[in-house]
Amino acid sequence: MEPDKNGFFGQYGGAYIPEILYKVVHDLQNQYKQILESKEFQDEYYSLLKDYVGRPSPLYYASRMSKKYGCKIYLKREDLNHTGAHKINNTIGQILMARKMGKTRIIAETGAGQHGVATATVCALFNMECEIFMGKTDVERQHTNVERMRMLGAKVHPVTTGNMTLSDACTAAIRDWCCHPETTFYIVGSTMGPHPYPDIVARLQSVISKELKWQLKEKTGKDYPDYLVACVGGGSNAAGTVYHYLNDSRVKIVLAEAGGHGVDTDYTAATIHCGTEGIVHGSRTLVMQTDDGQIKEAFTISAGLDYPGIGPMHAYLAKTGREKVVAINDDEAIRAGYELTRMEGIIPAIESAHAVAALSKVQLKPDDVVVLTVSGRGDKDIETYLKNKEMAGDYGKF
Repeated sequence: MEPDKNGFFGQYGGAYIPEILYKVVHDLQNQYKQILESKEFQDEYYSLLKDYVGRPSPLYYASRMSKKYGCKIYLKREDLNHTGAHKINNTIGQILMARKMGKTRIIAETGAGQHGVATATVCALFNMECEIFMGKTDVERQHTNVERMRMLGAKVHPVTTGNMTLSDACTAAIRDWCCHPETTFYIVGSTMGPHPYPDIVARLQSVISKELKWQLKEKTGKDYPDYLVACVGGGSNAAGTVYHYLNDSRVKIVLAEAGGHGVDTDYTAATIHCGTEGIVHGSRTLVMQTDDGQIKEAFTISAGLDYPGIGPMHAYLAKTGREKVVAINDDEAIRAGYELTRMEGIIPAIESAHAVAALSKVQLKPDDVVVLTVSGRGDKDIETYLKNKEMAGDYGKF
């Protein structure tokens, strides 16, 4: 699915940017398709995905989970990529673009730290200057990832404005970009931001669903599932999971956003349920905001889903009914994370645990083939899991 020439998916998208960024963003708009579709880029990109990232990521049949939910559940193991998440698919591609465009300095925002680690990793690989903006709250709850970034040579800037999480990190990164537009390439971590970033990130992450086509054929005899399930914040792993199936009406799409304490409270990050149309970080999309347009603070136990907006592609797909989006509260996510850990020996990132929790919200039949993307591994969240293990019920008793 591609946006129109102005970067819109229906009414959502576009490029709402300060004047100082017009040239750099328009240069990217004019060049990105040519770069991404060139043989030179494709050859180098897929070579790195294979030999550096470790793709294809496995498609694993989860037998105990399948028995519990009465269907056939396959896990797309993005947690087994180098750096432990899907984020590296995107940063590898974007740094190749940056190099092609003659940029010498890389900046990025990060919430859970996985995008920051993936960005710092590719900057080390290509010997490029790297600065990461991360909310002070997230720096504290994801300190292991912060130390990984620093070890890789990145400078990490703790952001102290707002509620000091992902949204504030995005704002700080854009502010820095405005100060250094000529030399700096902003590696956006999700399907958000001004056009063409939502399209760039979706295309680079689409390797996930590209692999699913042949992996499902090999394992089930058909190249499509009945259900695709993923978590959604900004929306990058979700976009990659669904990309090659959006026009296939046989495939139902279920996405899990972070409900926090509940969509009927002030402590939530469920933008599809609670957002209204507005502009945030360069695009028109659904945003959690006050009546006078002030951005509300998002709240969730998951640093990677702690964002008051959603990518414009997902806003459009949810509005048109192509994607069903369910809100998963903190306690449901923690319990689901423990459940997958105990039943399959896989500790998922808390972001991915939201997707696992969505399984109980869907009426599944014995013959249904369900693909659930485990977008990241749970090492980074061990302290959060342990701190909240009472939410896991019997799974948390050990």
